[in-house]
Amino acid sequence: MGWRSEQFGASHEGRPVALLIDGSEPEPVHLDIGSGARVHKTSEWWVYDGTLGTQRAASVRGACSCGWRGRREYPIDWSCGDADVDPAGPYGDWQGHVDEVEGRSVPLPAGLEALLQQTEERLTALAEEAPLAALRAVALLEGATSRIARDAAGAVRADGLSWESVGQGLGLTEQEARARLGAYQQRP
Repeated sequence: MGWRSEQFGASHEGRPVALLIDGSEPEPVHLDIGSGARVHKTSEWWVYDGTLGTQRAASVRGACSCGWRGRREYPIDWSCGDADVDPAGPYGDWQGHVDEVEGRSVPLPAGLEALLQQTEERLTALAEEAPLAALRAVALLEGATSRIARDAAGAVRADGLSWESVGQGLGLTEQEARARLGAYQQRP
């Protein structure tokens, strides 16, 4: 079970992670599923149930692919046989982290966020009412966004900003910022 921020993509994918009784995160588990030489590796919180050689997790916390870890721990109730954890706690902590990332990123000009929301709502309605018209509108929008992305990425690189600054401004890791700007600059 994972959570994804549409705006920040792979830079901020969240999930609950297992914590042992001492508060540490266990190493990934290697599972031989018996279908060849490949052994599956996982660190999903629910595999740490004390069976198949795994350690038993005591709690979970929110985590993000960027390395962030939530401070609050949420106990796992193993008494019913299957693990029982309310995902709202870790998810809420992760969402707070994503909100902080958004707060540190470059703000959009006044009115632009509302205009983008209106455009999305109108295109969603158009897709139901007149799907061909919606596809035509999307094609025009894709062309415009490709040109704008290419030009903006070129301007950012010409400004000589560090990858750390670019990443923070976009709410991405440095690696993801490099990849995104590279992809934008390759657009036709």
